[in-house]
Amino acid sequence: MNKVFENAASALHDVRDGATIMLGGFGLCGIPENCISALVASGVRGLTCISNNAGVDDFGLGLLLQRHQVKKMLASYVGENGEFERQLLSGELEVDLIPQGTLVTRIQMAGMGIPAFFTPAGYGTEVMKGKEVREFGGKHYLMELSLHAEFALVKAWKGDEMGNLVFRKTTRNFSSVMARAGTITVAEVEELVGAGELDPDQVHVPGIYVHRILQGSHYEKRIEKRTVRLDASKT
Repeated sequence: MNKVFENAASALHDVRDGATIMLGGFGLCGIPENCISALVASGVRGLTCISNNAGVDDFGLGLLLQRHQVKKMLASYVGENGEFERQLLSGELEVDLIPQGTLVTRIQMAGMGIPAFFTPAGYGTEVMKGKEVREFGGKHYLMELSLHAEFALVKAWKGDEMGNLVFRKTTRNFSSVMARAGTITVAEVEELVGAGELDPDQVHVPGIYVHRILQGSHYEKRIEKRTVRLDASKT
């Protein structure tokens, strides 16, 4: 089976309106930039997007939000996107805010084939509405369902033609669990090598989980917030 695609557009040729898509990344670190651009260009609409956050106004998932291509967003943090806020407050966008640990565990459970689990996170808050509650050892827990997606889009540092992936430092973030939770996982990589060229001990996601892979290009790798110390000599 040939998993290698020429570009993101060809790798995402079968994404249709209304699709549910997971997108790896944390803030703007390690996001699938090429795949997001391909989704924007394709014009698909009514998407349900699962991501730790919603990008910023002019980058990442913010590009899809600008063009009103997202119908529903499942995320744990959305505070850096003004357009997201506007759409939420105006009722244009459905939003499910999920505690970060719960979000990643729901995705992880999907990859492991576990349908549900219990967590204390969110008990006594709005998060618990409509969820089953059980008591274990005198403490209350919410039942959370695993979280699947039709497509999981991730970005890795290196990958081979078999789909094995290596992430660099913190770019691993949500991507390593999302790669296991998509019906179709698409990986874009900075460097695509031949089968057998990666050290097996360095592989973070085995190729069995990856269905399509492509060599990405023109990565901006933006920093979401850059904080520097004031120059004391100029104050």
